[in-house]
Amino acid sequence: MTKFILRITLLTLLTCFTALASKAQVGYDYSQYDVGAALGFNSYYGDVVTSKSSKSFILNFDYNQSAFINYILEFQAGKVMGGDSVKDLLGRQFSTDFTSYAFRIQIQAGELIDYSDSHLANALKNLYVGGGIGIIYSNVKEINRYSLQLPGFYTPGENKASQLFFPARIGYELKVYNKYQRPDFKVDIGYQYNLVFGDNLDGFKAGAHNDAYGQFTIGVKFSIGGVTSYRKQIPY
Repeated sequence: MTKFILRITLLTLLTCFTALASKAQVGYDYSQYDVGAALGFNSYYGDVVTSKSSKSFILNFDYNQSAFINYILEFQAGKVMGGDSVKDLLGRQFSTDFTSYAFRIQIQAGELIDYSDSHLANALKNLYVGGGIGIIYSNVKEINRYSLQLPGFYTPGENKASQLFFPARIGYELKVYNKYQRPDFKVDIGYQYNLVFGDNLDGFKAGAHNDAYGQFTIGVKFSIGGVTSYRKQIPY
């Protein structure tokens, strides 16, 4: 009888301890892996005077070292375009399809600040900055190299190119929590400035500056596993 009571007591204590340990993780857990998709709205800065809006489609895979430090592999397919063969003095006009692959690291404010006692800090904890390296493959689909206003003026360049680029990004990741207070769904809104290490994205080789394009993006991310714990409670 004594052994039976002892076993029941030990089992009860073990159950209580397990429940307490499980409860202690509520609000601290996060997934190490996310997949996501986004839409980008592009503006081009290069060898043309007039910028035109275009779009790109984005896929990403994230490894989350912590709840607020992210390593991101990103694929993009889209278009950049600009110029006006009639209105621009130099007559430059182009439309380029591109695909790109990039690796980025981003750090969110929550990694650096104490957000437990401030509503403002809690709101700002998801603000992030980041940068990385990538390669972009461009294929010019439409181009005008001659000026109508300056007869004989011609701008040379290549119709296809592969170039490295630097993506610098700032944004906000709105975390949506499940019943265990784990951020399993995220809405990501940001601006990314892509500095190309070359001058052939638009098909024109001109001037002293390299090409670049900016993007406003909005996307969603879904957690896909690798649940682990963070040192601080994530939601407040």
